[in-house]
Amino acid sequence: MPLHLGLIGLPNVGKTLLFNAMTKTDTDTPLSHAAKKTHIGIVNVPDSRLHGLAKIVHPDKIVSATVEFVDIAGLGRSDGKPHDSKTPARGNPFLSDIRGADALIHVVRCFDDENVFHINSSVNPTRDIESIRLELILADLESLERRKLKLSAMIKGGDKSSKHESELLDVLSEAFYSGKTAALAGMQAGFTTEDIALLKKNIDFLSWKPIIYVANIAESALANPSGNNYCREVFAAATEEDAEALAISALLESDLAAFTEQERREYFSALSIQETDLDRLIQRAFDLLGLMTFFTAGPKEVKAWTIRKNTKAPHAAGVIHSDIERGFIKADVITYEHYIACGGEKGAREKGLFRLEGKDYLMRDGDVVNFRFNV
Repeated sequence: MPLHLGLIGLPNVGKTLLFNAMTKTDTDTPLSHAAKKTHIGIVNVPDSRLHGLAKIVHPDKIVSATVEFVDIAGLGRSDGKPHDSKTPARGNPFLSDIRGADALIHVVRCFDDENVFHINSSVNPTRDIESIRLELILADLESLERRKLKLSAMIKGGDKSSKHESELLDVLSEAFYSGKTAALAGMQAGFTTEDIALLKKNIDFLSWKPIIYVANIAESALANPSGNNYCREVFAAATEEDAEALAISALLESDLAAFTEQERREYFSALSIQETDLDRLIQRAFDLLGLMTFFTAGPKEVKAWTIRKNTKAPHAAGVIHSDIERGFIKADVITYEHYIACGGEKGAREKGLFRLEGKDYLMRDGDVVNFRFNV
């Protein structure tokens, strides 16, 4: 299954433009109102190591790992007012689109343009971030209150094991009413790993999902993002939440998406860069979720596979096929660096750099693997 990333943000912040750049599509980007539809696109994860392997193996095809981006429509409170006990949480049907997201990419407008409508009439990243944050918190509060009612009935029925969960939810409820996310509240309250697992078992908290803030700046500000006041606000908000943040020009990325491969190479060469900000965004998402890549290489295909860090060899084999995991015997392993330096598997074997690993082997990023199995 691909990694699922939910793109969120107020209308007209450049979110859909960024989505189009990543997916190389042409989704409508209305300038006067929020989009009314959620869009989904599959994006290949950029990894130059695939091409390094292909130069040696000469496969029939190259298969990248993939990321699914979901452009979420309809988010954002335009009144900017904080939630209190007298203000009922308002439902938003689009929130269901990010329930299955592994992480959220929150795009924040950090550019001035009088020709681009702003839902709150002015550019203010701190306020805009708070608006989306409140939307997620309100949704979590609704879920929490439903769970509390169920737990109350269970406790009255003599289920003592529900009391601890109810107490944890009380902590989150107080935090929600003060405008704190579930992630920040849990961190400040010192919730244990077991506490967090218990809470997430019954509620998919939106404000507990890992988040990366994207400051969408003008191309002219890319040379010095830290010199952009708007950008500094986004990075400050990320620091407060212990979240990731980076600056991107969605307009530039959109222009680059229309380039041919040759034009892109020439552009990168002229700027002495090897990857775009979008490439870095995807890699940041991988790191944020504790993911890594291993490879299989043969004449039919060179392929990248995504697994979580600290995954053992049999479980990595299961990503390819459940039968391989079930019948796992050994894993033939070469590091990517050794594979390239030795000109392939044969050279690595001759130099003693080829390893045979068993069931307890913890996979490493960049491993080139062939799994031995019998079913």
